Amino acid sequence: MAGAVVIVATGAAIGSTFLVHHDRKAALPAKPTATHSAPPPAAPPTFAAAESGLLTWSLAAPLSRMAVFPGSGSQVVIAGGLTAQKTSTNAIYTVDTATGVGTLTGHLAQAVHDAASAISGGVMEVFGGGTASSTDTTQAIAAAQGTTSTSKLPQLRSDASAVTVGNTTYIVGGYDGTHPDDQVLATVDGKTFTNVGALPVPVRYSAVAALGGQIYVFGGIAVDGPNAGNPIDAVQTIDIATHRMTMASWKLPQPLQGSSAVVINGEMFLVGGQSNTVQPQTAGMGTTQVPGLSTAGSETVRTIWAVDTAGGKLLNAGQLQVAVSNAGVAVVGSTAWIMGGESNGHVVSVVQMIKPDVKFGTAGTLGAGSPYYGDKLLIADRGNNQILVMDAALNVTFRYPANPTTAKGGGFYFPDDAFFSNNGTQIISNQEDNNTIVKIAYPAGTPTWTYGHPLQAGTASGYLKAPDDAYQLKNGQVIVADDQNCRVLFINPDGSVANQIGTNRVCAHNPPKALGSPNGDTPLYDGNVLISEIRGSWVSEYTPAGALVWATHIPISYPSDPQQLGASPTANPDLYLIADYTAPGAILTFNRAGQVLSMYRPASGPGMLNHPSLVELLPSGVYMANDDDRDRMLAIDPGTGALVWQYGVSDTPGTAPGMLNKVDGFDLLAPDGTTPTHGATG
Repeated sequence: MAGAVVIVATGAAIGSTFLVHHDRKAALPAKPTATHSAPPPAAPPTFAAAESGLLTWSLAAPLSRMAVFPGSGSQVVIAGGLTAQKTSTNAIYTVDTATGVGTLTGHLAQAVHDAASAISGGVMEVFGGGTASSTDTTQAIAAAQGTTSTSKLPQLRSDASAVTVGNTTYIVGGYDGTHPDDQVLATVDGKTFTNVGALPVPVRYSAVAALGGQIYVFGGIAVDGPNAGNPIDAVQTIDIATHRMTMASWKLPQPLQGSSAVVINGEMFLVGGQSNTVQPQTAGMGTTQVPGLSTAGSETVRTIWAVDTAGGKLLNAGQLQVAVSNAGVAVVGSTAWIMGGESNGHVVSVVQMIKPDVKFGTAGTLGAGSPYYGDKLLIADRGNNQILVMDAALNVTFRYPANPTTAKGGGFYFPDDAFFSNNGTQIISNQEDNNTIVKIAYPAGTPTWTYGHPLQAGTASGYLKAPDDAYQLKNGQVIVADDQNCRVLFINPDGSVANQIGTNRVCAHNPPKALGSPNGDTPLYDGNVLISEIRGSWVSEYTPAGALVWATHIPISYPSDPQQLGASPTANPDLYLIADYTAPGAILTFNRAGQVLSMYRPASGPGMLNHPSLVELLPSGVYMANDDDRDRMLAIDPGTGALVWQYGVSDTPGTAPGMLNKVDGFDLLAPDGTTPTHGATG
């Protein structure tokens, strides 16, 4: 880009794009009849929503407008770009996306940003770009040696985009620092170029990708005409076989420039960018906050759209955790890696990922991109003395009590956990500091059963002291970890105690006679119960009669609410999930021998946990946890460690939409009334 630096987005360069089509499910033709009636029309195609996550690692320094290529295995290669100091860099880095480790592997012959880039003829190519002015230099990167060789474009060109189809790379859009360049160039070797036509509307900073025999050019900044200098909502197409270039009859949802277009597993996505209008947003509503980065009043876009090229429309498929434009993007396998970029005028170092996943919903439908798509989420908002139910689009559909109070008293106070019961028609919640358990009709919101005496602790029948994790069993009994009484109770519907594990106020791990302050009592499919003990950091399995099945010590400071992974009525795997209730907190998996098999424990940043008390594996394959002392719910991809969803403003308690206060429990309810994360309850 020539002249003064303008904080706008670079067109995304996406490396090789495969010509594959959607597996579009069509309705079967009607059975032929004597009248030979026509078959019903094909069902419209459906498109997977996107899982979108913020990695807990980042680039070594803020960077935008760089070239990014898929490398070997899980690696990506980053070349050039614009720094936070508004200078071009010539550095070439190789980043392993599996570990977040980056290595300086070479240098470009010329420092540039705003270059088009693609893999052409098997070689990483950087086409043109800008420093103080536009350049016509092309640079081929030999990544293994960290060296580059150069050639020339037909003329100066920056702010362009590139895409490779088969063996041919197409360079689209851009300008020479003064005049627009509407010529579309084709090359098979990165050295010789053929002009194959002209765009109907010349643009800079467009997003470009190819699918189904067409190249799609999304938005960009108009270089001349009535919209000169502004983003546009146009979609332009290039027929790969004929090179016919047309303006599509359909448009973008809003004017965009600097977006990224990617094709992943045959599905095209348009991601982020910069608009000319302030983007609607509410802090804490589904996305993670990055310290020091405010997006209030920002025109930077966080939306991810699935592109229906046949229907001529863009479908909401989710949202970026951090709104960015001008990012570098590369597709590795089934994942698009979004490196750096610009957010609300700031060059950022964040690393994000997106991948299509039908478990996150169907693009264009309510809640698309949610990790609990199709289900309802129940939240125990302890600090606000309320429980909430919300749909996947984050609409609060139920609140109890209707008018919560912060005052300590005999009412609904200190909901430490909440779970659905009775096929989703009731909610059971224990109030730890209130020493009570209550069942509430859902969605009527009326109490139907209580146990304990408000603000009165004791060991006698009908009394509790700091009850934790109250579940209803399939036989109608309620099980509760009576923490400070050091026992687990099985309570009949009439309030009588059917059985007890542990001895009253004998608080030490001495199975099967005594428990060391139990704070978790998860029902298992085989009828047994999984108990966590704070004192000594033990996890044990007991029968309802109190017989010990196994016990193991976990090398963490404060085990909380263990869960069995992969369990079913016919499977009993040796794999468990638990939270470490400390700061920084942790999520870990372990086996019955006490071996830690995986651990998530960032020491700082957006991913750091502060006293998480419950973590569950959702049907979508991600972990959801309540991060108590950071006032948020969050979901984490266990494969990458990426934060894929958040509700609540980090470290900021509140009652407004998108805010929580010392959140302390959650549950899911499926449309059929089942509870996907604890199928052994009643």
